[in-house]
Amino acid sequence: MGIEIEDKFDVPPEYEIPDLGGLADVAGPKSYQLVALYFDTPDLRLAARGVTLRRRRGGADAGWHLKLPKAKGVRQEITHPLTRSTKIVPPELAELVRAYARGAELKVVAELETRRSVTILKDGETGLVEIADDRVKGTVYGDEPKIVRWREVEAELLEGGTRQLLAKVGKRLRKAGASASESTSKLAKLLEPAPLPTAPTKPGSAGEVVVGYLEGQVKALLSQDPRVRRAEEDAVHQMRVAARRLRSALKAFKTVVTETGEVQEELRWLGTVLGEARDLEVIRARFGKALAGLAPELVTGPIQARLGSDLRKREEEAYERIKEALSGDRYYVLLDALDRLVAAPALGKAAAKPAQTELRSVAAANWNRVTKRYDEAQAIEDEERREIAMHDVRKAAKRARYTAEALQPSLGADLGRLAKHAENVQEVLGTYQDGVVAQETLAKEAETARQAGEDTFTYGLLIGIERNAAERAHAEFPRVWKETVKAVSKVL
Repeated sequence: MGIEIEDKFDVPPEYEIPDLGGLADVAGPKSYQLVALYFDTPDLRLAARGVTLRRRRGGADAGWHLKLPKAKGVRQEITHPLTRSTKIVPPELAELVRAYARGAELKVVAELETRRSVTILKDGETGLVEIADDRVKGTVYGDEPKIVRWREVEAELLEGGTRQLLAKVGKRLRKAGASASESTSKLAKLLEPAPLPTAPTKPGSAGEVVVGYLEGQVKALLSQDPRVRRAEEDAVHQMRVAARRLRSALKAFKTVVTETGEVQEELRWLGTVLGEARDLEVIRARFGKALAGLAPELVTGPIQARLGSDLRKREEEAYERIKEALSGDRYYVLLDALDRLVAAPALGKAAAKPAQTELRSVAAANWNRVTKRYDEAQAIEDEERREIAMHDVRKAAKRARYTAEALQPSLGADLGRLAKHAENVQEVLGTYQDGVVAQETLAKEAETARQAGEDTFTYGLLIGIERNAAERAHAEFPRVWKETVKAVSKVL
């Protein structure tokens, strides 16, 4: 797996690669003959999302290649060795495009034959930038096969290169007559998939801002799907955050985008599915750090195994449950609903109003909700019930933060400051809550160890550390709250 960073250029048939001397040592050109079969659903669901799945022979990197979009000019590439079959996608790769295919058959939709001339900029033996001059014959399969021919140039950043050098190469290519390609890939140029439908919203309106934000979060959620299936670092967390942001936005902007109750509930379900593995991941790392900070003589019994490998095993089991959920109809139905949500949302009257006035009041209302929850909690005399109510304050602060962050790009930096203030409240209360949960987890693990006849001294030590951290956060909160309320008053 790697990250592909490249610039693509359209060039005329008579184009000549310019002299690249002076930028680095030049090796080549060297010629290759490449033949690639591209797989997609019959209605091109992968291509519409900027996903490329191909089987290629010839050249230095023959095999299967799956390219997933990450950002403009950057794609994640996952490779698999060449297989004999030209019709069946390797199961490992088919699994990674489930969120895009959603049960539809993957079949060959196009073939590309490319005569490639490769020049490499090098520093000694280290490759910096690869320039590929491609003459392409593309065939689109269907009722009547269509053949298209063109020429293009790609400049790809290699492991030893820099973006600055890539930019200099691009400048020389353009000066010689190349123009930046509007297509993200050869397949996109060949197939020209229909763009994803977008909601008809009025420029500058609340609807435009909210639907645009929702669209971005749906893309963020989808982009994490393959990473979650591969159990990549932080992927579950990022997918869970996207689901939470979507749900929070649908609640906050319910007068702009209406009739979303069912989608909200399904996003809650997805967040719960992802939450078990994420929580275990966080607490395992938390305990590992705490144990590493103790003097060796204070670590007694097989505590590292119980709080390390045992929790990891539970985490791996939770990952399997995630994969099962992400391969089920309920998940696909949710993804379809999210697509409809951004393509044809049910817009309320507020959607047509100016974003500056309509949405700023939503941000203020969400912060007022935080202060209301705080006042309600402080009015409770019973300490245990008051602490439970303070958890609602934390959730309200998170929603206020997400709302402000959604609006900040469109409505200005003061919404960014509001988001930061809400985050401060969320973090202090979160530190307290995390300490409480950690103590409960340690107490359960200690009881299991005690029943097994193990030394539980270190468990008690860790519980004491977590209790102190929670108490410090609890004692700090009144000051943070006072300062935050004062700061927010200046923003709103």
